[in-house]
Amino acid sequence: MKEVTISKEPIELNKLLKFEALVASGGEANQVIVEGLVRVNGEVETRKRKKIVSGDIVEFNDEKICIQLSE
Repeated sequence: MKEVTISKEPIELNKLLKFEALVASGGEANQVIVEGLVRVNGEVETRKRKKIVSGDIVEFNDEKICIQLSE
């Protein structure tokens, strides 16, 4: 599992996918979220702007990301 540190929370799910280069663009991020291909904490998430905070685990395309907040 990859750990990703964010400087402030929350971060929107679509932006996280884009910033971590799991998708090529914001539009692609929105599409994969709406199609139900992304999980947050084990549950399918279809809200593009779902607020992601420290401790959340995001899964997409056989990748798992654990979110940490920088101190």
